[in-house]
Amino acid sequence: MLCCLNPDCLNPLNPDRITNCQSCGAPLIPLLRGHYRIIQVLSDEGGFGRTYLAEDVDKLKEPCVVKQLAPKVQGTWALKKAVESFQQEAQRLQELGKHSQIPTLLAYFEEDNYLYLVQEFIDGQTLLKELRQQGTYHETKIRQLLLDLLPVLKFIHERGVIHRDIKPQNIMRRFAEPQFTIRSNYSSVSGHKRRETKEELVLIDFGASKQLSATVRTKPGTTIGTRGYSPLEQLQDGEAHPASDLFSLGATCFHLISGVSPGALWAENGYSWVSSWQQYLKRPISQDLAEIFDKLLKKDIQERYQSADEVLIDLAPQLPSPQSPTLRRRLLAGTAIILLGFGGFWYINSFYPLNLTAENNFLMKTLNGHSNVVTSVAVSSTSNGITLASGSFDTTLKLWNLTTGKEIVTIEGNAASVYSVATSPDGRIVANGNGHNTIKLWNLVTGQEIRTLYGHSSLVESVAISPDSKMLASGSFDGTIKLWELPSGNEIATLNSHSSAVKSVAFGPNGQTLASGSEDKTIKLWNLKNKQVIRTFKGHSQPIRSVAISPILSESPLSKEGLVGILASSSADNTIKLWDIATGQEIYTFVGHSYSVNSVAFTSDGKILASGSSDHTIKLWDVTTKREIRTLKGHSKEVTSLAFSPNGNILVSGCADGTINLWRVVRW
Repeated sequence: MLCCLNPDCLNPLNPDRITNCQSCGAPLIPLLRGHYRIIQVLSDEGGFGRTYLAEDVDKLKEPCVVKQLAPKVQGTWALKKAVESFQQEAQRLQELGKHSQIPTLLAYFEEDNYLYLVQEFIDGQTLLKELRQQGTYHETKIRQLLLDLLPVLKFIHERGVIHRDIKPQNIMRRFAEPQFTIRSNYSSVSGHKRRETKEELVLIDFGASKQLSATVRTKPGTTIGTRGYSPLEQLQDGEAHPASDLFSLGATCFHLISGVSPGALWAENGYSWVSSWQQYLKRPISQDLAEIFDKLLKKDIQERYQSADEVLIDLAPQLPSPQSPTLRRRLLAGTAIILLGFGGFWYINSFYPLNLTAENNFLMKTLNGHSNVVTSVAVSSTSNGITLASGSFDTTLKLWNLTTGKEIVTIEGNAASVYSVATSPDGRIVANGNGHNTIKLWNLVTGQEIRTLYGHSSLVESVAISPDSKMLASGSFDGTIKLWELPSGNEIATLNSHSSAVKSVAFGPNGQTLASGSEDKTIKLWNLKNKQVIRTFKGHSQPIRSVAISPILSESPLSKEGLVGILASSSADNTIKLWDIATGQEIYTFVGHSYSVNSVAFTSDGKILASGSSDHTIKLWDVTTKREIRTLKGHSKEVTSLAFSPNGNILVSGCADGTINLWRVVRW
């Protein structure tokens, strides 16, 4: 069948091989722009155009979505705004579509006086349709929804975009298995996808989104958003902030858990419903989730959550003390704990027995100072002694005296979350990657800024400095690795081979090799002389979280490439793997953690490997015997990062609760 592209056509479907629509007489276009075959109407935008299902004949008839702009509005200004909104949607998708939970922009063009936007086809259904089919959500499902969508909002807000129209109709659940089949005389196409298929929530319809300045204002007298879901400042004053999206997310959750439309309540009572929302629930919810709803739905923006991170923190509440009756009951029965991930947007919702050790002989000191998740730690010898650097979601970089545990300086020059930290072996430079897609270089002794490095198109997840302190490597959410000259900051090269975000980078002991771990579940080893991949390590079943290269130990003789050493990798599959760099063979898999292993680190002699996990523990492993030495317990939340002191006698661990622990490493 062929679909007529006249937006006023009442019966747009036509048989193949005819030239004019049987309903309206308009000429039929077999292939829009030469390669998009329009199959059917998905939705009619009521005077602004239509959305169509299509197949791209140049890509093996892959399904895609074509949005048409054909506004029927009065006045030049109204037409201009409609076109601007459509163009902005295309621009936002171009900027944000690398995220797996945002549709990818495939094309944007004008044909026959209509504007068209082509985007990724999401094989799924909206949450509004899911609500009507399956009924209201239970609390566990609402928590999971928040954990799935808050990182997406964090992602777009850090890139200066506010969605401004979050509601169940604009959130789709991608089916875990292909459900939709396009059938015509020529094809039967099912479930083509740009990414690996998995069930996840996808945020759609960026037509109302705006780039964020101090605030976003529309023309007086106009509103963008949906009554009931959009907050007062957006509908009344035309302002939009990250907190505005969070109100809309809260209203969406209320609709899904109550079955009552916020739009209907708004029509009857205005904003009074936000203070009495609990009366509409069919079943009570837990106190902590009710408090989160209360804060999401605050009428006054100043009283509302200001960032997605703030909500995520409250979704992972502090555990009670071991002496409390609540904890004793949980120890007996088990409890549902929502664990907050760091930087890489991964989350866990499961049951496990709590086991906090009140007394730990190996815990030397706990450093308090950060107000949010500690994402990365690094240690180096400097002229002032041994210095610890720590980065956090609170946007600060802190330098500490590792011997005394005293804070030296807090560096507040980052305007976004700090995702990664590295110190140079010569003790002069500390580098950090942040959510503004940049790397900042600082003087490790004085804390003064040296320069900012620009080049990545997305947040910088990992940084590492070579053993000779002359090169910096950075891995980014944009899937690339960049090499930089130190201390000049000149870009040397961009390494492209991973198909997803680069989570971790690590130099080999000779400085001529680099290991990188990615969300694509692979580890790659790079030759830095010719900037080529030496080999790819495959074996983990989930994304890679961290990589480290042993400075000394090897399981095999020198290879023909001159490679020697052991590579360690950790993954969201709860395991750590050891690989022979010379041969590329897997040596051993350590199993023992019950959740994602977020960080690994070797001692300077390569004999001990440490691993930190979302199960709140750190494990020390004997690399030679492949046995667990001990488990370190003391953190109340996920262990996000690890680093050994130069002599290997102290292990530093960063935690999602904002603390840093110093551990005594006892040799045997």
